[in-house]
Amino acid sequence: MPIPTAVGLDVGGTKIAGGLVTAAGEVLHRLSPIPTPDDQSEIVRTLCRAVEQLRREYPQVAAVGVGAAGLVDWPSGQIRWGANNAFLRLPLRDLLAEASGLPTVVDNDANTAAWGEARHAALSDLAFLTVGTGVGGGLIVRDRLYRGQTGIAAEIGHLVVDPEGGQRCGCGNVGCLEAMASGTALGRYGRAAAMAEPDGPIATLAGGPERVTGHTVHEAALAGDPIARQLIGRVGRWLGVGIANLVNMFDFDLVVVGGGLSSVGDLLLDPAREAFEEYVFAPAHRSPTSIVSAQLGPDAGWIGAARLALDDLEAGATPDPPSSLGVGEESLRRPVPPVVSTT
Repeated sequence: MPIPTAVGLDVGGTKIAGGLVTAAGEVLHRLSPIPTPDDQSEIVRTLCRAVEQLRREYPQVAAVGVGAAGLVDWPSGQIRWGANNAFLRLPLRDLLAEASGLPTVVDNDANTAAWGEARHAALSDLAFLTVGTGVGGGLIVRDRLYRGQTGIAAEIGHLVVDPEGGQRCGCGNVGCLEAMASGTALGRYGRAAAMAEPDGPIATLAGGPERVTGHTVHEAALAGDPIARQLIGRVGRWLGVGIANLVNMFDFDLVVVGGGLSSVGDLLLDPAREAFEEYVFAPAHRSPTSIVSAQLGPDAGWIGAARLALDDLEAGATPDPPSSLGVGEESLRRPVPPVVSTT
């Protein structure tokens, strides 16, 4: 009897990642990353094409799971809005379920990453933060995702940590953790540093101060540039402030940090740990909290999405595909850009 597998997809602010995963968490196939389109209809078509490609290669696919950066209603899988992409009132679960004919779940990308990490490590309680284009969060409490009233809980990136600092977030608010501790923030810090030192390593690596991104600073830090490492530390310090607020509220003893920026490891996490100890309530009188890197790395979101879909399928909680396509029908009839994959 074929082992049940699910397609997992992770739709971030800048790229779409995905692959095929078994119920035991084994990765059978990885898609090469795809740039996230600027238009939500293009996003839907690209996701549908990815699902169909994987189904042709692996007929045993039983379900589809998607993690998307944005406010996602649960269990309907409608994306209300995304601060860093084109989502607006998109019924993504219904569209993908109708297009594929498979049971489908859609959740926030940080939720799916949290689920992937928890299932991988067999943990029943943890807080997860993803640090990439933005900052996302997912909370596992007593072996369940905490989603709040409608599914949009744990927007940790929009904890306000610096309301007087004047830095506006992509959500429109001022002083969000995401505005201070994301890859986007790192790019902003890097451009300022490159303007001050136009012949320095950061500006040189980017080909000019105005071309510096968070990725540029990330690469410069890994190459040993001290200014880039200081900027990573600045991001880490703000991250620690946010984690302190989170632990003050929920008393987690484990905080897992994932996302692209987490690959620098202790360059990011040591400053976060120091700031956490400075700002957490009653540090001398509480049990220690571990702040660690994600074990699944940047794959956590789509692996978790696939495992969430399979877990819900096994529990009988995954809704059946809708009987009619409804909103967005025409967008699925147009050709979809090809998806390149790697085994």
